Amino acid sequence: MNLPLPTRFTTPDVFVVGPRVWGLRDVFVNLYFVRSDDHSLAWVLVDAGLPGSADKVRETARQLFGADVPPTAIILTHGHFDHVGTIADAFPDLPVYAHPLELPYLTGLSSYPPPDPTVGGGAMAWLSFLYPRAPRNLGERVRPLSADGSVPDLPGWRWLFTPGHAPGHVSFFRESDRLLLAGDAITTVRGESAYRTFTQTPELHGPPAYFTCDWDAARESVRHLDALEPATVASGHGVPMRGSELRRHLDDLARDFDQIARPARGRYVPEPAITNETGVLHVPPPAAVPTGAWLAGAAVLGAVGLLAWQRGRKRADEREARRHSAPGRYAGPHGGSIPAIEPETERGYGGMAVGQGRRRKK
Repeated sequence: MNLPLPTRFTTPDVFVVGPRVWGLRDVFVNLYFVRSDDHSLAWVLVDAGLPGSADKVRETARQLFGADVPPTAIILTHGHFDHVGTIADAFPDLPVYAHPLELPYLTGLSSYPPPDPTVGGGAMAWLSFLYPRAPRNLGERVRPLSADGSVPDLPGWRWLFTPGHAPGHVSFFRESDRLLLAGDAITTVRGESAYRTFTQTPELHGPPAYFTCDWDAARESVRHLDALEPATVASGHGVPMRGSELRRHLDDLARDFDQIARPARGRYVPEPAITNETGVLHVPPPAAVPTGAWLAGAAVLGAVGLLAWQRGRKRADEREARRHSAPGRYAGPHGGSIPAIEPETERGYGGMAVGQGRRRKK
């Protein structure tokens, strides 16, 4: 029997991914809290969410690990604005690790390639020209990941080079239970659609199209991750997916990436942005964007944003009431009150879509 699909309305903002791994949904992007081992409360933060979310991140960490237990490091899949927003505020002065090819965008040397609003056909894509792409300057805090694939303070994990969405994008894999933190190399929601992003309806997709600057590299990254045969995928956007349905749809995505995920046209479709260790060297000319698409996107995103704010406020009030009336519901290492969800079984998420609405003819 298939259970209802997990969505924003059926899953908590803080969710269990697997042993010693928790996720936090920060509006439309996920960040992850990963405990180093079973014998201590040492942990690392994988990605850092949106600007203005520092209090939310710190409170989640407090409930998971206790007061005054900061992470030992922050590790980034990449440096786009929705993955680095709380670095300066949540845990200042901690070391920040990223791939060497991401360092120009984290040390003030280069902006990212411009987004492409013409891809994806949704409000999140249409309005992407408004999203920040200027570099952060983390100074001496930022350090390159080790070339041997090891992940700082996370024994048993390794990082994987998965470029395409960003020049130095990486994903993280734990062999023992085949758990994959995919970043934006694979997403489990249609990120170009404001409605799908709000509802978090699970669909397996390639990277968010509007920020992907090298589609050939993105395709090879998906194939690399598929070859790992992950049992669980937790991405930068969307709810975690697992089980046999995940494997089947990931195989489809890897095999038919150009038909399922790659746009038919767009700025970076015929040729990629050219980058190196100093940043962006060349970008192709922009594709034309209809003014009507901008206006439609603004209207849809505004409506969805208002609804999201209203629902978010209601859920926050409900969580606060439950915390005071029913403490100790979360069976974590610190015994806080975060509601837990159990990982799905091998059954996976029945009815999960793969690239719904994105497949095009060869």
